[in-house]
Amino acid sequence: MAEFLLELFSEEIPARFQKQAADDLHKLFTDKLTAQGLGFTSAKAHVTPRRLALVIDGLPLEQPARSEEKKGPKVDAPSAAIEGFLKSAGLASLDACEQRDTPKGKVWFAIANIPGRNTAEVLADLIGEILREFPWKKSQNWAEGAFRWVRPLRSILALFDGKTLSGQFELGGAQPALVYGNTTEGHRFMSSGKITVSNFADYEKKLRAAHVILDREERKQIIKTSAEAALKAKGVTLKPDDGLLEEVCGLVEWPVALVGKIDDAFMDVPPEVLVTTMRNNQKYFASVDSNGKMSPYFVVISNLETADKGAAIIAGNERVLRARFADAKFFWDLDRAKKLADYAKGLSAITFHAKLGSVADKVARMEKLAVALAIPGAEAKDVALAAQVAKADLVTGMVGEFPELQGIMGGYYARHEKLPPAVASAIGEHYSPLGPSDACPSAPVSVAVALADKLDTLVGFFGIDEKPTGSKDPYALRRAALGVLRLIIENKLERGLSQMIWDSWQTYGWANEKFEDLRIELTKFFSDRFSVMMRERGYRHDIIAAALARGGLNEVQLAISYIDQMQKLLEQPIGNNVVKLYRRSANLLTAEQKKTNLSLLAKVQINPLLFQLNEEKDLHQKLTECEMAVQSLVDRKAYSEALEELFKAEKAISAFFEKVLINCDDPTIRNNRLALVDAIRNLALKVADFRLLEEAR
Repeated sequence: MAEFLLELFSEEIPARFQKQAADDLHKLFTDKLTAQGLGFTSAKAHVTPRRLALVIDGLPLEQPARSEEKKGPKVDAPSAAIEGFLKSAGLASLDACEQRDTPKGKVWFAIANIPGRNTAEVLADLIGEILREFPWKKSQNWAEGAFRWVRPLRSILALFDGKTLSGQFELGGAQPALVYGNTTEGHRFMSSGKITVSNFADYEKKLRAAHVILDREERKQIIKTSAEAALKAKGVTLKPDDGLLEEVCGLVEWPVALVGKIDDAFMDVPPEVLVTTMRNNQKYFASVDSNGKMSPYFVVISNLETADKGAAIIAGNERVLRARFADAKFFWDLDRAKKLADYAKGLSAITFHAKLGSVADKVARMEKLAVALAIPGAEAKDVALAAQVAKADLVTGMVGEFPELQGIMGGYYARHEKLPPAVASAIGEHYSPLGPSDACPSAPVSVAVALADKLDTLVGFFGIDEKPTGSKDPYALRRAALGVLRLIIENKLERGLSQMIWDSWQTYGWANEKFEDLRIELTKFFSDRFSVMMRERGYRHDIIAAALARGGLNEVQLAISYIDQMQKLLEQPIGNNVVKLYRRSANLLTAEQKKTNLSLLAKVQINPLLFQLNEEKDLHQKLTECEMAVQSLVDRKAYSEALEELFKAEKAISAFFEKVLINCDDPTIRNNRLALVDAIRNLALKVADFRLLEEAR
């Protein structure tokens, strides 16, 4: 068994492509090895800004012989079809083929016995295949070559069993071919010359000596721990940012954490502006003090160790940051010179959607809807004001420069002009929640405006038939639906979903006769999102489906309570037994329906005088008692209590199935007993759609 090492050395690979590229290299190569009949014990891909590497261990020195077969046409197919089959299989005659019986008759099969090759030869061929097939999202060619790669490819290191593979890769045009070698390069600035390697351990060790940390996860950990240590010396802590950590890891091969300081003159600018500027434009990490407030220190991850311990790098980055912050402070000071109501006048010039009007039109609908939602504890005048100016910051200079701060800046400007605190909070929070980890608004005014914004978007786009299709969701309607559900659930709102959809529909002034179709379609859309949400929270998919089939999603809080109680009860032994008994009842009735006309059961009244065994009498009495109690509880929507009531009949049902011969010879007695079984099924279906529930394994 031997080791294979491949390195594709290039100019800097964009950070956003690196992790996927490593995954693609791993999958492409391992899939092709498997297809070639070559097994291995381990495979791992690595990526740095300038290299993609792959090490595969446990490969045999020789490829095993294998056979391949190709299915052809029927034996009696026209000669043209058979000739085409032989040509595609690379055969001159049918002598190398065999006939096999198939469900469609006798068919020709071509069998090819392929001798094994030296594994080194196979690997050399696969490198070229993978380079040509590599699925970069964006690629380029360079100089006069015809080959495309994410950035100019400079060398290919290819070793197998400690020896350099024989071969080369043609770049096309006037570019010289890249001959497979056993050398690489270290850090661009802190290393010089070629590095010769003999295997992966040697490769990784010599790269580290040349100031390259090959392992991506190790680089991430170095960045995090060194940044934390550097800030600790300043008495502050690192502001967590996993997304930035992933990106910065793809920018450096030898991470060095350096601490810079923000000028005091900029610390009165909202922290979101400072963090966004540092993160998006400069890739700096922010820090917070012991109270969780933004501190003036930031971390830049350098790709270089310097004799002055980074002093010049820090000074240069502080200088760049001052210029960027000066622009941000300019917008901050300029925007506060006008009121949000004045900015809101400019929303009529911004198109929300060609068929749904301007942003000003959306705001007018939001105001009506937010007030109509009547969130408990929300003052109507505050709700109306918050909705009127919620989108006003879209016209400001700051949001023009930093679109991701829309809403947030509006909240700051509202507080500056001393609008009511509830209004300012609602403006700042009305886009939330933006995802599963985003905080959900809880203040009544904020909830009303956030709900109105999302419902207006959903009803509007569904109303003009602009719905998500497959993986495409250009208007983020799935996110909006999840946001509505979280606002309802986390704030325990009792208002029905259908009523909310109707309230939004009325703000559009569309024909009422079209509403029901939209309500059904949009409720189904909400139900799908709700199901995903509940599964992610650990609830069983069959219980979710049964709950929605029984009561729908109009009353979201009720649906959650029902699902929660059902899961707790059905996971008890008695609950699972009730599911089994229901299935037994349903299966028995289905089997009888195939033999006889069970529709007659609808006309059969259970006759207690026909009972012959105590188990029949006991079951009938228990079903009668439970039915009254269950129906009353279901009418009051006390579904979990109804389920508990149903459980009380479990012993009587079990005894009935154990002691009573249902399919007896006397048709009158048999139908009476089948009517009892039908009563079991009907009682269960009053509580939940047991047809959708699964037995515990």
